[in-house]
Amino acid sequence: MKIRTLMVAAGLALAAGPAFAFHCPKDMKAIDEALPNAKLSAAQMAEVKKYRTEGEALHKAKKHQEAVDTLAKAKKILSI
Repeated sequence: MKIRTLMVAAGLALAAGPAFAFHCPKDMKAIDEALPNAKLSAAQMAEVKKYRTEGEALHKAKKHQEAVDTLAKAKKILSI
């Protein structure tokens, strides 16, 4: 029984990586769509663009959890 539980947990852990990979483009698209209508200061806009760029770079480097976390910072500033 313990081996089965361990196998299920390992399978779920392996499946989580690709799930984050598909989340990143969705977050980037949401940020891109919100930017034109955003009422932000110049400093906030620069920060959002920085996080958006960093998030995309992390996604391409297959660091999906870091990408999701970084893109979340941009989304928070945009209130989305």
